Amino acid sequence: MPKAYENAGVSVEAGYEVVNRIKSHVARTARPGAGGIGGFGGLFDLASLGYKEPVLVSGTDGVGTKLMVAKMMNKHDTIGQDCVAMCVNDILAQGAEPLFFLDYIACGKNDPTLLEQVVKGVADGCVDAGAALVGGETAEMPDMYDADEYDLAGFTVGVVEKSKIIDGTTIAEGDVLIGLPSSGIHSNGYSLVRKILFKDHDLTVDSKPEELGGETLGEEILKPTRIYAKPLKPLFAGDDLLHGVAHITGGAFVEKVPRIIPEGLAAAFDITSWDVPPIFRLLQKLGEVDELEMYNIFNMGIGMVLVVEPDKVAEVERLLDAENERHYTVGRIVKDIDGTRVQLHKGL
Repeated sequence: MPKAYENAGVSVEAGYEVVNRIKSHVARTARPGAGGIGGFGGLFDLASLGYKEPVLVSGTDGVGTKLMVAKMMNKHDTIGQDCVAMCVNDILAQGAEPLFFLDYIACGKNDPTLLEQVVKGVADGCVDAGAALVGGETAEMPDMYDADEYDLAGFTVGVVEKSKIIDGTTIAEGDVLIGLPSSGIHSNGYSLVRKILFKDHDLTVDSKPEELGGETLGEEILKPTRIYAKPLKPLFAGDDLLHGVAHITGGAFVEKVPRIIPEGLAAAFDITSWDVPPIFRLLQKLGEVDELEMYNIFNMGIGMVLVVEPDKVAEVERLLDAENERHYTVGRIVKDIDGTRVQLHKGL
């Protein structure tokens, strides 16, 4: 058979092999309503879910330069979970149930073994989120990427009953802020992370700073982003338990929390009320980063912030405890006096 396309750097056969390798991973993500893969579009039957007034909620994201850390570690089986998490956690912030996910991988050379690892991580994330992996795309672009490079992005669609959309409009003065812990840096700020650790201080992924208690830098900063679908599901099923939810990603506390707070109000955080993981203190020290800026870049150990009416805090905490989900009371909603929508205090 003529090999003009292969001579241009694109292997059709390798693409077929990737599809065969990932079928078992895709099968693990099956859920009610989802169709199989193989068609030109992914199918999902909403009618099977029993929603009265379903509203679709979508989110899209990538993994950014954390991919470069995966390459440095030669470990590619968790980065897919990061991609799913960044998309799913965003739609969870509006009370949505994740339904399905699609990924997009662009690479310089189609390496079936490596790409299977990536999709395995995507499938792991989908299983954790309760979302079906209904399709995806792998694009081999040898003139766009080097042979050992790839990029990863994706999007998810979820559903929420119209009457249960969480949009922050009911947030009021006195509401309590509850924080759910992150697994580490998650997937934001890695351009700064890599600059501080690998460029400015010549550390490597095998370095073991004393602050990390024997763990290597690579192991710490490649930890996959947490997915909060399971602990939040019983809260969404309750009777208006949450006034607001903020996913702490890029822009962190300073930018993400004000998105959900009505004008005239502010979020006052007690930054001594939770344990900040050592990696953040290490980055702050080595990079000589101002403390306020740290809370404007990183999640500092809190991946989700829940806004809860005071008389419903006990029920929210009970449901979180039932899911074995650690949680902290991290602050409260106050009047916005001077336009500072997020206040960071050492004690409240």
